[in-house]
Amino acid sequence: MNKLYIGNLSPSVTVEDLKQLFKERNLPVPEQILLKSGYAFVDFPDQNSAIKAIETLSGKVELHGKVIEVDYSVPKKLRSRKIQIRNIPPHLQWEVLDGLLAQYGTVENVEQVNTDTETAVVNVTYATKEEAKVAIEKLTGHQFDDYSFKVSYIADMDAAPPDQAPPRTRRGGRSSRDQGASQPGPSGEFCASRPRQHDFPLRMLVPTQFVGAIIGKEGLTIKNVTKQTQSKVDIHRKENAGAAEKPITIHSTPEGCSSACRMILDIMQKEANETKTTEEVTLKILAHNSLVGRLIGKEGRNLKKIEEETGTKITISSLQDLTIYNPERTITVKGSLEAVCRAEAEIMKKLREAYENDIAAINQQANLIPGLNLNALGIFSSGLPVLPPAAGPRGAVPPVAPAGYNPFLQQAQEQEVVYLFIPTQAVGALIGKKGQHIKQLAHFAGASIKIAPAENPNVTERMVIITGTPEAQFKAQGRIYGKLKEENFFTAKEEVKLETHIKVPSTAAGRVIGKGGKTVNELQNLTSAEVIVPRDQTPDENDEVFVKISGHFFASQTAQRKIREIIQQVKQQEQKHQQGAAVSPHHSK
Repeated sequence: MNKLYIGNLSPSVTVEDLKQLFKERNLPVPEQILLKSGYAFVDFPDQNSAIKAIETLSGKVELHGKVIEVDYSVPKKLRSRKIQIRNIPPHLQWEVLDGLLAQYGTVENVEQVNTDTETAVVNVTYATKEEAKVAIEKLTGHQFDDYSFKVSYIADMDAAPPDQAPPRTRRGGRSSRDQGASQPGPSGEFCASRPRQHDFPLRMLVPTQFVGAIIGKEGLTIKNVTKQTQSKVDIHRKENAGAAEKPITIHSTPEGCSSACRMILDIMQKEANETKTTEEVTLKILAHNSLVGRLIGKEGRNLKKIEEETGTKITISSLQDLTIYNPERTITVKGSLEAVCRAEAEIMKKLREAYENDIAAINQQANLIPGLNLNALGIFSSGLPVLPPAAGPRGAVPPVAPAGYNPFLQQAQEQEVVYLFIPTQAVGALIGKKGQHIKQLAHFAGASIKIAPAENPNVTERMVIITGTPEAQFKAQGRIYGKLKEENFFTAKEEVKLETHIKVPSTAAGRVIGKGGKTVNELQNLTSAEVIVPRDQTPDENDEVFVKISGHFFASQTAQRKIREIIQQVKQQEQKHQQGAAVSPHHSK
């Protein structure tokens, strides 16, 4: 994906001219340049340098009297569903960008690219080739706050013919050469090679003035840290040019991360003493916003406990600081070195637990709705984490569905109605200016979303009626949960928990409850949601009654799916009974 096309070249341009241009613009100078009449092809070492070349050169540089054009070189057969959008304002909210992308089709994935540019860059995958084509046409030159979007195709290897598809790992695992090594994952981050183990790195912020000391002369200090702690330490020096702080990512076991963190804090303290820095050396941990609520705990209990047990002072950055360019919050820990290191271990333990729980919930959700691509839904940018698939060993090939198989034909195409209750004061934010937000949400989810009229002026909650398939329900409800968190209708210390009502046939209500309440109790234990089937309900005209579900997003979704399963089982048993009754007269003859 790092091969570039350079067009509109003068016939007099030479390979040396191009190399000199790259050198002048502080771009990597490739060893080989394929120069043709009027154009050239160049391979760059990584996506970051390729983006920098496009941004620096295309339409901005004149060579031998002609302004050159630079873009990705993508063969026609690989121009399919994947595009790259550049020059996005760094302050643009994810919610706004998601809504914009959803106008042109179903977005399967949005991945932010770490670059040296001040503006944001994202790679977007649409559901179809046609949708991606429309998006390129509509988004190229799109103006947002004096920023003009730049859009290109990037290679879609899924569209490659079988003989050109990237090689897969042989059955039986990796070669001995790869044993125990860390390999770059799809997002460029390094992932643990052991199966069923998720790499959860420690990310920390350090003052820029300490970066040189942490690296050391010829990199000897940081090499010593990695060797002693058996960790991989990435110092992102080029990120956020001119910023007062730089991020560091540590990949290792929990113990390895803590050891590396301690050594880095030691180096910073020593440097501060030698340079007579007056500011206190503190630990700043970066964590995805979706995990922070569970670190804080109900009414801040988890944080208070860590503070009391370690003798530290812990503060967390405001939700207002979150942008498309920064989905992470900063956890600042102050205290003695020993105290801070103890707090780091406890904080990371809580964050890892939340991360692992989310992966488990996602896997469970994927099993409950067959064929549902959770990472592709796009809701995670609204407050839920983008998580890697919890697959088996690296390189394992997922099972292929039979040709023409649609996992939603039997169950998921059936329209479901869910009644979700939100705070009254959140209605305006959900609707958006001139109804734009709720329209975009409905389009994105593929669902009907209506807000029921208030029963009286003093109600504290309003009912949102969502009609759609299970996948549409998941997308719509997930976005609403995320919106309420983003708009601060729940405090930073609270997890978003909403009440949801679904209707079940009165004949199935007893099955949901179970003998002596056994089923509903098991349901609550399994999902962590509160499930209530109110007694003495009068069935409506469709002979249905309400089941109330309260909990955070994944808990509510899991409970809804389990209850729908019970309803399906009851319906199937009733159908068999009716069919048996219809057949029995023939047998009696």
